[in-house]
Amino acid sequence: MVEAKLYSFSGEATEPEKTELDDRLFGADVNADLLYRAVRMQLANRRQGTHSTKTRGEVRGGGRKPWRQKGTGRARAGSRRSPLWVGGGTVFGPKPRSYKIKLTKKMKRGALVSALSDRAKDGRVVLIDRIQFDEPKTKAALALLDRLGLTGSTLVVVGSEECVKEARKSFANLPRVKCISSQGINVYDIIRHENLLLTLSAMEELRGRF
Repeated sequence: MVEAKLYSFSGEATEPEKTELDDRLFGADVNADLLYRAVRMQLANRRQGTHSTKTRGEVRGGGRKPWRQKGTGRARAGSRRSPLWVGGGTVFGPKPRSYKIKLTKKMKRGALVSALSDRAKDGRVVLIDRIQFDEPKTKAALALLDRLGLTGSTLVVVGSEECVKEARKSFANLPRVKCISSQGINVYDIIRHENLLLTLSAMEELRGRF
């Protein structure tokens, strides 16, 4: 059984409550191999793969033999666009390609559960009843994190209805804080942040996915 502290956004309660986390999401064994595969997939799928270089057949020019084959004392040359020449083609250079890596749904789900369980095991999961700012205010977001004791890098996960401009912009200027919807939660963002702050609506949406 894994527990986490539950805070009130209004700050009325002086002491946070202790609440049990869902073992299906936060009580599994951490699979390091699945975490590696999921992060590798995310980073690889971000690559556009539009890099390109020209071979000697694609470089402009080089239609005429620079000099005759024999009698000049110079090395044999058939084209000014040889890879050995300045301005020549590139040998085995990068060409447009896809870096896409696929994982099965079961592997993606297992990796996400492993990431959540890893943060819960270390006591880095904090719950809050809601996050609702009246206006985008970085100062208010920073004060909230300080009150919750989240001094390190933090991933803030809110429900889909809570992921509004006021919430997103309030955390946007904090360099080590990222605010996302529960629908966009992913392994890479969880791993690269020390703490995980979830609202109750985000927790419900996560349970619905599993």
